Amino acid sequence: MNSTGTLKSSSSELDLDRPNIEDYLPSGAAIQQEPRGKFRLHDLLDISPTLSEAAGAIVDDSFTRCFKSNPPEPWNWNIYLFPLWCFGVFLRYLIIFPTRALVLTIGWIIFLSAFIPVHLLLKGHDKLRRNIERSLVEMMCGFFVASWTGVVKYHGPRPSRRPKQVFVANHTSMIDFIILEQMTAFAVIMQKHPGWVGLLQSTILESVGCIWFNRTEAKDREIVARKLRDHVQGTDNNPLLIFPEGTCVNNHYTVMFKKGAFELGCTVCPIAINVFKYWPSLWRVLGSAMTLYGGQSFTTHLLQLMTSWAVVCDVWYLEPQNLKPGETPIEFAERVRDIISTRAGLKMVPWDGYLKYSRPSPKHRERK
Repeated sequence: MNSTGTLKSSSSELDLDRPNIEDYLPSGAAIQQEPRGKFRLHDLLDISPTLSEAAGAIVDDSFTRCFKSNPPEPWNWNIYLFPLWCFGVFLRYLIIFPTRALVLTIGWIIFLSAFIPVHLLLKGHDKLRRNIERSLVEMMCGFFVASWTGVVKYHGPRPSRRPKQVFVANHTSMIDFIILEQMTAFAVIMQKHPGWVGLLQSTILESVGCIWFNRTEAKDREIVARKLRDHVQGTDNNPLLIFPEGTCVNNHYTVMFKKGAFELGCTVCPIAINVFKYWPSLWRVLGSAMTLYGGQSFTTHLLQLMTSWAVVCDVWYLEPQNLKPGETPIEFAERVRDIISTRAGLKMVPWDGYLKYSRPSPKHRERK
């Protein structure tokens, strides 16, 4: 009798702890009276759309976080700091920006006055022409960095031209290419852009062997893959630089690396980039202008950089890596991503960056 009473008591306690599934079912769903604990499968499936919506919202939130730039909280709207902040804005926009614009203009004049004659008059001397064009491109990228008051620290040995090697780096904005290019004239794999940036790609940057693609064209993938294999075999080609994330990610995360750079059968040289990591307190008081390239035009992004106080960046050239026995290209890519993320202090997330271009519009998600 005692044991039976104990079982009945525990059974009733379990019933009290059991969730009421009716609370989670849609209001229009008809539920037949069944003994407690016996629900049909279709009753549980009735709530699957709601669960899918909730899971999608969670996934979308964690994915979107990789591409958003967190604006600084307003701290200077008080009687003590507001005048100093106004003074900082005056300095940035009316003194520093015109000076930087002048520096960039002088750079373009020097670059074009040298590049155009070399490109047109030395066509019969390809090796000499390529060497001069490489130096001019590095110089022009140096002028770009100077127009942002770039404070860039390079760690590790400078990259050299060798066959069968490829450099891969995390990607925070279009300035990653310029920061790396001022040190070494890389041949980069990059999305084809419209406007004046596209004009530079098709004229000046092609001189260093850059390869362009359009991610919406399926045929471009085959063409680019063939060009990659041909490029890494050349002994006099510029070092090949690839951003395997395929898109710009903010300076807190790294998304999945595409495996293309890791199945070429060559040495992979990781590069870790960390932009805007540390800011002196004086810049914050005067009104720091931290900007990340987040889908805006490069012209707008360039103007924001030229009106900021400085671009602070660290670049690490890490130890070359090779495919291990029994390791797949995907595992190789993840291993290199872990090395880069650890060095730059970034968090790895299991998302494909291309999902950014296939996500539904914000209006559609709001309606849902």
